[in-house]
Amino acid sequence: MTIDTAWPSGLPIDTAWPSGLPIGDGWVATAETDDITFPYDGSVVAKAPRGTKALAERAVEEALAVAPAMAALPSHARRAALMQAHDAVEANREEFERLLVLETGKPLVDCKVEVARTLVTLATAAEEVARLHGETVPLDLLPSGEGLIGFWTRRPIGVVVGITGFNYPLLLAAHKIAPAVAAGCPVIVKPAPATPLATLWLAHLIRSANALPPQAVQLVTGDVEVGRALVEDRRIGAVSFTGSAAAGHAIARNAAPTKVLLELGSNAALVVAADADLEAAADAVVRGGYYASGQACISVQRVLVEEPVRERFVSLLAERVKNVAVGDPRLPETRVAPLIDQAATDRVLEWIAGSGGEAVTGGRREGRAIAPTVLAGVGDGAAVWDEEIFGPVVVVRSVPDIDAAFAAVNRSRYGLHAAVFTRSLATAFAAIERIEAGGVVVNEVPGFRADNMPYGGVKDSGIGREGPRFAIEELTVTRMAIIRPS
Repeated sequence: MTIDTAWPSGLPIDTAWPSGLPIGDGWVATAETDDITFPYDGSVVAKAPRGTKALAERAVEEALAVAPAMAALPSHARRAALMQAHDAVEANREEFERLLVLETGKPLVDCKVEVARTLVTLATAAEEVARLHGETVPLDLLPSGEGLIGFWTRRPIGVVVGITGFNYPLLLAAHKIAPAVAAGCPVIVKPAPATPLATLWLAHLIRSANALPPQAVQLVTGDVEVGRALVEDRRIGAVSFTGSAAAGHAIARNAAPTKVLLELGSNAALVVAADADLEAAADAVVRGGYYASGQACISVQRVLVEEPVRERFVSLLAERVKNVAVGDPRLPETRVAPLIDQAATDRVLEWIAGSGGEAVTGGRREGRAIAPTVLAGVGDGAAVWDEEIFGPVVVVRSVPDIDAAFAAVNRSRYGLHAAVFTRSLATAFAAIERIEAGGVVVNEVPGFRADNMPYGGVKDSGIGREGPRFAIEELTVTRMAIIRPS
């Protein structure tokens, strides 16, 4: 497949990989294709292969067949394969950035961050291969254990199915592929139908390096039927899914009793205490609320401000939001661009209109995009407050005190990341202790994520943890060895 699209600078993209889908030891042709469009103007970027249930089933058979070889692959080979993948992405860094802009419609600045984080993820997973080991166990705590030697090791869980979202397709694929390879597991990736291109290229680069059996990394595109064929096969070791809570719940039901790791959505909260640096907090809301055009699961959505500083904070925030550049995602200055498709845009605008709140700024279309929006006066029960909006919208609410702020944060059914801005160490530690979330960030955006840290949520935000070290633990099982020397 070849994509050749001119940029405003006149520099072309020339990205090539084989036609079809990487299944088995080659690339399998598909009968049908889907148009992948550039969300900014609706133009067709490429025609992507459309997978089928039969191809998904074939990929599973191929993965099962290669699983023993992958489990036996020595550590140095797994580490080398991941570093080769890292080096291949690095060598094509700018082309990946531009390809991501075209298929996701995200601003270039965010796509640059995505590629940089992908490189960290691959390199960190390679490093973690050396740390994949067990421990000895003192079995003689009871007299019956005298003379026994005990130790445990970690063994690959088996075939891994990784299903990714549309918003960070390359990074999310890396977070599925890299830990699986490090753990010694074959992996089948199913990218979001709207954004398969960068993941196809990544799979091609990994397979063409010949460091792993080609069946170790496969990719199948397609609809819900394809996904069900993958997750409902009881021979699968684990399913790792990133996406909406509703889809994650369905996958967990359909996959049972297979192990499922779910990195789901959120409506991330940022608390502004009365003693906070208000300018820094306002900067953080702009930085954390509108990156990737708001299409990030830990972007700032709910802001809870102590009443004494509400008016000043809202004024500072409004001044900054009006300067957020909206437009062509290929331009380096753009921060907000059109959402992934028209349906997403229509939904966000409907939620804004039905919120019952006041648009401090934004709340309308700006070309094909949605102007960066700040809403005030929104109560419980409104979708923009209760659910994950996945658009460039921030909702501000005043609270009488910090206790009320924490209570409001915790009333949500979500709990991925949250943040608090304060100068008080006591308030910071109270937030860490009391906020129900997978991560609590002090004096920084809730969207901060280092790809080597444990990342995941509680409640409807998911189960399990990503980050190479933690994902590798999820994708391995302990095997206890007990020996009585003869």
